[in-house]
Amino acid sequence: MPSSPRPTPRTNRRKAFEPAQDAMRDCGVYVNGHRLPGQFDHRSALEEVRNRGEGFVWLSLSRPNAVQMDAIAEEYGLHELTVEDALTQRQRPKVEIHDDHMVFVIRSVHYNPDGTEEDENEKINTGQLLMVLGRNYIITIRMGMAREALSILGERVAEDPELIQPGPAGVLWAITDYLVDDYLRTVQQLEELVEDMEDDVFEPGYITEIEDIYILKREILEMRHAIDPLTTALRSIMAMRGQLMPKSVRRYLSDVLDHQLVAADMAQGFDERLSALIDAAAVKIQLQQNTDMRTISAYAAILAVPTALAGIYGMNFDRMPELHWEYGYYIVLLIMAGIVAFLVWLLRRNKWL
Repeated sequence: MPSSPRPTPRTNRRKAFEPAQDAMRDCGVYVNGHRLPGQFDHRSALEEVRNRGEGFVWLSLSRPNAVQMDAIAEEYGLHELTVEDALTQRQRPKVEIHDDHMVFVIRSVHYNPDGTEEDENEKINTGQLLMVLGRNYIITIRMGMAREALSILGERVAEDPELIQPGPAGVLWAITDYLVDDYLRTVQQLEELVEDMEDDVFEPGYITEIEDIYILKREILEMRHAIDPLTTALRSIMAMRGQLMPKSVRRYLSDVLDHQLVAADMAQGFDERLSALIDAAAVKIQLQQNTDMRTISAYAAILAVPTALAGIYGMNFDRMPELHWEYGYYIVLLIMAGIVAFLVWLLRRNKWL
């Protein structure tokens, strides 16, 4: 059988591509934690590092398209699967190791108590940050809310260059540390919200809205999808050996993993508490409905007696006993009042009213 033609590599596609600068948000050369002055693009930055024999490139991209990623991949020698990962949104946190570089996907979590403009019930937003780590470069590709983390990290690096002293691995650690700390800030805010919902559900006389509990549970589930898989990814990075991941950075990542596990455990606890809260709210609503039906039945029983007496004496017959009594009307009213009073006493004693 004739062999099937091999697919054309991405790096050999047509050269008439859009400039990669359209997706570039920042590009800098760092030596000993300090950024070199001047402006660089993805080519000139890498040439500068190679000529110096020290330092690394930090290239920041935002939502690149396939043609732009092909240009970056050709210059930095990225694997075809790395390019595919860079173009895929809403991935689970993961680590993929290739011959000379590593791909690390992490998700950002942002809590907005007022919701978004499109949907006020969407209180937790997630973004994606993909990091390609090489020996003398790191490429960060952000999607969604992750842009805020990079801007804040850039300010921290300018104030404290020692954060990225270990090189590209130091940038990976600093970004991951900030995002995981953001997980902790988010779960602390959610803890107050969950406790308020618990107080409301068990408050006597409060009308429970199960819909609000379910919406929060859905949002926390979205957050768990972003946080939980990071445990395996961080452990994979900590198990790496070689120049890409120095021992000092692996030690820092151990502390990041501890914080991530705390956030994951708290998010799981919220999920379980909200599940129990939905069940409790449903039982409370059912009990309230039963109480309401019992109260309605009690009032119906109270009104049945005077209604029956009024119906009997309202019949149009000429010959009926007591019709011509002088005090018959008052006696019947007194009997009605006595029976109603007795029923009210009896029903309250049995806690139907």
